[in-house]
Amino acid sequence: MSDEIKASAPSHPPGTDGHGSDSISIDGKPPPKILAEDHFDVKVLDQQPAAERPKNNKFAFTPAQLHELILARSLSALRAFGGIEGLAAGLRTDPKAGLGVDESGLDGTITFDEALAAAREKREPEITPVLVPDSDSASFHLDLDLNNLDIVGHHDQSFADRKRIFGLNRLPKRKPKSFLALAWLAFNDKLIFLLTVSASVSLALGIYESVEATDDANRIQWVDGLTVVVAIIVIVFASAATDWHKDRKFAKLNERKEQRDVKVTRSGKTRNVPVHEVLVGDVMHVETGDVVAVDGVLISAAGVQVDESSVSGESELVHKSIVGDWNTLATRAHAPDPFIVSGTTVCGGIGTYLVLSVGEHSSFGRTLMSIREDVEETPLQQKLGLLAKQLITFGAIAGFIFFFVMFVRYLTRLRDMDPNPAARAEAFFEVLILAITVVIVTVPEGLSLAVTLALAFATKRMLRDNNLVRLIRSCEIMGNATCICSDKTGTLTQNEMTVVVGRLGTVPFGDCGPTISSAASASAGSDTENTANDVASGQQEASIPDFVASLDEDVKDLLKNSIALNSTAFESDDPANPGFVGTSTETALLKFGREYLSMAHLNEERENGNIENLSPFDASRKWMAVMRRVSPTECRMLAKGAAEVIVSKCTDILADPKSGMATQPITESIREEINASIKEYATNMLRPVVIAYRDFARTEAFEDPNDPESIPFDKHFDKLTFIGIFGIRDPLRPEVIQSVRTCQDAGVFVRMVTGDNFLTAKAIAAECGIYTPGGLAMDGPIFRRLTSNQLDLVIPRLQVLARSSPEDKLLLVSHLKRMGETVAVTGDGTNDALALKAADVGFAMGIQGTEVAKEAASIILLDDNFESIVKSLLWGRTVNDATKKFLQFQFTINISAGTLTVVSELAGNVIFNIVQLLWINLIMDIFASLGLATDYPSRDFLKRKPEPRTAPIVTITMWKMVLLVAIYQLAVIFTFHYAGEALFHPQNDFERKQLQTMVFNIYVWMQFFNQHNCRRVDNKINIWYQGVLRNPWFLGVQCVTLAGQMVIIWLAGAVFDTEPLNAAQWGWSMLFGALVIPLGALIRQIPDRFVLMFFRAVARAFRPVKRGFLAVVRLLTKPLPEKWRPKKHKQGDDEMGATEAWVLQTGAALLRPVNYQWGHSGPPQSGQVGRTQSITQAQREALAKALQSEENKQAEFDVVALVDQARNTPSSLGLNIEVHPGTAKDDPLLHTPGNKDNPPSQDPRVLDWVKVGSRAEGK
Repeated sequence: MSDEIKASAPSHPPGTDGHGSDSISIDGKPPPKILAEDHFDVKVLDQQPAAERPKNNKFAFTPAQLHELILARSLSALRAFGGIEGLAAGLRTDPKAGLGVDESGLDGTITFDEALAAAREKREPEITPVLVPDSDSASFHLDLDLNNLDIVGHHDQSFADRKRIFGLNRLPKRKPKSFLALAWLAFNDKLIFLLTVSASVSLALGIYESVEATDDANRIQWVDGLTVVVAIIVIVFASAATDWHKDRKFAKLNERKEQRDVKVTRSGKTRNVPVHEVLVGDVMHVETGDVVAVDGVLISAAGVQVDESSVSGESELVHKSIVGDWNTLATRAHAPDPFIVSGTTVCGGIGTYLVLSVGEHSSFGRTLMSIREDVEETPLQQKLGLLAKQLITFGAIAGFIFFFVMFVRYLTRLRDMDPNPAARAEAFFEVLILAITVVIVTVPEGLSLAVTLALAFATKRMLRDNNLVRLIRSCEIMGNATCICSDKTGTLTQNEMTVVVGRLGTVPFGDCGPTISSAASASAGSDTENTANDVASGQQEASIPDFVASLDEDVKDLLKNSIALNSTAFESDDPANPGFVGTSTETALLKFGREYLSMAHLNEERENGNIENLSPFDASRKWMAVMRRVSPTECRMLAKGAAEVIVSKCTDILADPKSGMATQPITESIREEINASIKEYATNMLRPVVIAYRDFARTEAFEDPNDPESIPFDKHFDKLTFIGIFGIRDPLRPEVIQSVRTCQDAGVFVRMVTGDNFLTAKAIAAECGIYTPGGLAMDGPIFRRLTSNQLDLVIPRLQVLARSSPEDKLLLVSHLKRMGETVAVTGDGTNDALALKAADVGFAMGIQGTEVAKEAASIILLDDNFESIVKSLLWGRTVNDATKKFLQFQFTINISAGTLTVVSELAGNVIFNIVQLLWINLIMDIFASLGLATDYPSRDFLKRKPEPRTAPIVTITMWKMVLLVAIYQLAVIFTFHYAGEALFHPQNDFERKQLQTMVFNIYVWMQFFNQHNCRRVDNKINIWYQGVLRNPWFLGVQCVTLAGQMVIIWLAGAVFDTEPLNAAQWGWSMLFGALVIPLGALIRQIPDRFVLMFFRAVARAFRPVKRGFLAVVRLLTKPLPEKWRPKKHKQGDDEMGATEAWVLQTGAALLRPVNYQWGHSGPPQSGQVGRTQSITQAQREALAKALQSEENKQAEFDVVALVDQARNTPSSLGLNIEVHPGTAKDDPLLHTPGNKDNPPSQDPRVLDWVKVGSRAEGK
């Protein structure tokens, strides 16, 4: 059959003559020097065994051959495949129109040689029919059909052959651990294993005794051993079930993390598709900030720069360019590099490329298959793990001492025991099992389980609140965030921008709309207030439609080209989601062009626009430009960007846009008018955007006429002609004012860090309650000039940082962490990645954010909404509280159950038997973790301040509750156990056993009600404030505990050594259990300071004992090797300090790629190896300039004098620093920083003067 289906590989490799020659010629000419030096052995394309090649291949190439091309990444290898044309022909796609959306199964096949011939002759490839298999190969044909069904399913037949041969852009799912595997892991706990061995031996001895016994009444010796074994099985499988459920939640979260949309061209139309649906043969778009998803070769490119350090290890950015005409390669100064490799990062430019490898066949997919990582431990899990180890050590020592005492007592009673060896052995194992059980009960092995469950439930529920958690640790850290550095666009605003006002040349049009609020007006300063109000109140300028209708046709064309051609957005052809897709500023201008300038479809405008090249927008320079051909000898550069940046480069202006394209020089008065317009728009919360142009002779526009990418845009960005300025409105989100106030009332200091104009930023910050009396507003150029000491003075009051660069944001975040703050920061651009990684919690925008920003972030805001940040804050506090609730409950049982068992056993009359203790342990660990770690958040959590970094997990309030409730439980149980006969006067053994059962029942009911009592870990009374009826897990745990206890009392007496209780005994049990709740309310009324005083007194009393104990330990460990001795904790830099030292003090780091993996595990010196990203040279220079050492900063810059001047002088464009006008006259403003335990956002000296949240309203 294999002879009948034509193989996709050629009979001899392309470019050879069949005799081993591998010279590559172009149209019969000798290869250029570039290709001659770039050797590629084409024989490797035919090395794959025929048996391993895909059967019934409808394409010219196999996945293995395309992978060889990507591995080689050489022009000679690309030429061996016929260049882009050969690849497109062989993959049956169109390099311009992409795949056809109606493709399903394909007829016939294309050979390798035919693909090359079609590319060489510039024609469509010929389809070779596939021979119909004969009857002898029917089974093979059936296999093919089944294979198709297996790959593409019964219903989805689109791209069936393409998916079958090249696969989907998915990695094979990692096989999860089965339920039995999780049960085995739970069973592998050392204590459980030891207990199982002991119980098994005890069971065997019991069976032996039962068989040998002569009296029928004594044939139940095996029951105790079997009961312990069954209890162990229940505990193991309950743990496995909990782990299985937790793992499924994390698996779903990881799948959601990998979902994102990418742009492809199909049937000639650009559309967004899920990254998993990208196929070989697709024409895919890339732009700045993209993390490349699949391998391919460039079709078109404009300034594409790629960081390939993840592939090559080289930190320098690689300039990517198309091959173009093979015949002109010899005249090119540099060899083009058209290869796009998955896993790399696009740091600049835009382009399209032909997809060659996807999924596990791609370069990055092959790497990921070998380095798949598990979910890392969070800081809270690590702390609890350390605490659990300490408690296990303590429990093991106590258990050993207990066993030693019991064993001595066993030896003393050995003479009086039954002489039967089996009976004596069983008695010994009872002692051993009891000692192990005591350790199990007293050791809180469920600590890690509780926090893991809390995180698993929280991350899943956070996804419903539009928070996609990428790093689990960020969920809990966010709960104690002390400050948020928020972006403006899309986060505080609706990201629905509209052009409402502007001016072309010297002629204004449109209307700013309603005036800004009084708060924003006050913050704008008196010198801008009148001007703003003039604009707002409406000098009745021409409406936009009337104004555009009056423009000269040439001016309209210039305006339309400036909007349509100088843009990286695209127009969606999806009927369900029509419109433009791109940045909000660009889409606003495109909507303006479509509505008022009769702009055709965006693809059509660009096809007819004669575009030579494009320089995409860069945040570090704040402008973008496109060069278009006006005539065979002339070109025109169209520029667009930040108002003050473009205006500063303009020397001419359109004289009268209504009469033609005539220009005039910009005089001082005209420049003042333009600056006044910028100020007016900014004061009214509008974003000012300027467009301009400059004409060139073609010979002047290009440095190399043969290279379309040799346009020096930066050099040409000067002597521009001003076309116009647009005021773009982006309304505030209606919920943002309340969300900001909620954060501020929760003790979180909110700052706006934006690239917008200073006046725009101030106005919006004042409107949403961020900029308040006592606060400072400043712009980036001033901020980055401050020394470290000056930053210490300014940052505590800084509320608005405008016109900031990504490096300014990094500097702010790093310095805040140095001051002890727990920082959350938002970002959407590629350059924001540094700040997102440096922050404790980085939020990337899910809609507007680049893939680099998302990769660097801890949490992705799927709706780009500030309210979602508030929800993440609430969930973070919920996770922290869930852990504390579990600890408070478990420690109470640890103390009471351990004390009761040890004391009663030593006294010779044990209260709880082994099986009862294991039931209590099940309630304590599995049930409690499920019930207390799964609560929904309460808005009450946002009414308290964040906890300091150094705050203990178990607070004084919790210890107060734990100790006093444990004392109550001990008092009640000891009383009923030792004085029960005097109180209830049992008459026979049955009633005495009933009394003992009631003691056990009382203790379980105490834990039942203590779960309710522990639902609150502060001193407030309402323990059901989180809505107990909303948590089905807690209710389920309560029902299971109640049902299980009733079954134990009524039906499982032989196993648990209990007797049924009467109504009165049930009443007593429930009464003493329910008393825990009013007792808890009473305990909460005891001031914490009294408890703290008591603890300190006890600590002072035991200090000599502690010193003596440590001295004995040192003396005993002195003979031991050094590595076995207890090590002193070395106080060094914490994660924040190490990060800051790396970012701010290591100059060499600016010249190396940035390791984005150290954000959670320390800086690069920690030895962790991860995928690296790099920043552009311009960004490196800006970062180096922003982070220069203190002695190199301008010594004459007096920030105190500047703040005083700003306090007494209204703000202007020349002095972009302002003290809020509502600031009290006696406010000192600048404070020296406190210690890290009391960061500025929590410093009373700051909070007394800065009026934020409810305090701003006088509450």
